[in-house]
Amino acid sequence: MRQYSADLTPPWKRNKPAPEVPAEPDLVVEEVTTGFCGAVIRVEKTAQGPTVTLEDRFGKLRVFPMEPRGFMIDGKVVTLVRPSGPASRGPARSASGSVAVPGARARVARAGRIYVEGKHDAELIERVWGHDLRIEGVAVEFLEGVDDLPAVVSEFAPGPDARLGVLVDHLVQGSKEWRIAQSVTSEHALVVGHPYIDIWEAVKPSSVGIEAWPRVPRGQDWKTGVCQALGWRVANTGEAWQHILSRVHSYKDLEPALLGRVEELIDFVTAPAA
Repeated sequence: MRQYSADLTPPWKRNKPAPEVPAEPDLVVEEVTTGFCGAVIRVEKTAQGPTVTLEDRFGKLRVFPMEPRGFMIDGKVVTLVRPSGPASRGPARSASGSVAVPGARARVARAGRIYVEGKHDAELIERVWGHDLRIEGVAVEFLEGVDDLPAVVSEFAPGPDARLGVLVDHLVQGSKEWRIAQSVTSEHALVVGHPYIDIWEAVKPSSVGIEAWPRVPRGQDWKTGVCQALGWRVANTGEAWQHILSRVHSYKDLEPALLGRVEELIDFVTAPAA
């Protein structure tokens, strides 16, 4: 009589050894849990173990732990491992993580624009996304606050060939900023925001060399309160900002809540007219 195995575990879930494949740059793999498919950008060593960064065909980046049997290549389960020997050079990357275009000339500015609330916001976006914005021909301007946003949008008169994107600080439901953003109704204008009181807070504390951004009592100037709590010179918040900005080298120094919103605005402004 034929003997059958008592193991009812589906074959694809059985803990069989999987071939080890070096995570070389540009290798295309699929993560088994999420189905995210992309090319290997980098492998990094972390306290929790090695991770791999993948980029899909839309330019979206995701970071995954390099767990055994964690990926598939051509439908077959594999275990990604760190490349042995000197890593081969992949395509050069800009500070935002996009493929850099060496020597590319800036595109003639589009009619569309991205507005941000202040000078610091504009400087941070330029530092991380400057290369991308010049390639796409997108100019960034600042509003000095959102109180006049409806009037600014009306004067700009956005249209299919001149879209307007706006990044707002502290855009949380029920806030003053949220109510103002809700009053912008043009289908050719997109208002998004991050939850931070100020753009400073969108920089990861670890990048600045602090454990966390201080909590500032309501009613006190936030930047002044931060400087006081950290022992920085209160009289010159501009100097403090330059210190913060100098610690930002790439998208990895920024919080995801800001990264996603800026990418969303760039995609919106540069989308071809329907």
